[in-house]
Amino acid sequence: MPAENGGLGPGLFPRTAVKGSGPARIDEQLSLLGEPTPVRIAAIEWAGWLADESIQARYWAKVYRAPSTGCWFFTGGISSTGHATFRATSRPGRTRRGTVPGHLYGYQLAHGVIPRLGWGTDLTVCHTCDNHSCQQPAHLRLGTAAENRAEWVARRRDPGSPLADLRGPAGRSRAIGAAIRVGLAGGESKVEIAARVAAVIAEGRPLSLW
Repeated sequence: MPAENGGLGPGLFPRTAVKGSGPARIDEQLSLLGEPTPVRIAAIEWAGWLADESIQARYWAKVYRAPSTGCWFFTGGISSTGHATFRATSRPGRTRRGTVPGHLYGYQLAHGVIPRLGWGTDLTVCHTCDNHSCQQPAHLRLGTAAENRAEWVARRRDPGSPLADLRGPAGRSRAIGAAIRVGLAGGESKVEIAARVAAVIAEGRPLSLW
């Protein structure tokens, strides 16, 4: 998912400046983790979260799986950048170490732990659909921060792109999640919920001359 700040950058972790290169840069996405300090989660800890059926159940309870290959929108917490936020486990302190981007949890649930993501690498999980809160594994791929940024630049001016939504990625993700929750609470069918989502998406579309 291309995002103006380059998505997640190198995985979960903030990019800090090289000595002598100026102030450290902290990605906005990491605000969901609390203190702007590096939070590295070991592969063995990720593996435990991914294998724990109770954690899996809590994750899937917040994911609305649409029919066919459509986007699977997150109905839980949304970060300021429009990404899903999922508390895999509770950790003491201000860093909220157990809270992770939902699509990072979902991608690894489908494909396995990404070796040393963010530990000096430039790998990031990108959304090919451009919907920041989507959890559909078929819409997620590994790429670099540079690729993610280039995709965002190339597609953000398309009036039909999710990236052009007038509400911004967070407003779009929250509006879609709210529409799905209303539909589920009312016992609506998947067809009715799909219509709700389509209507909410249309509300954010920029005006055009054609």
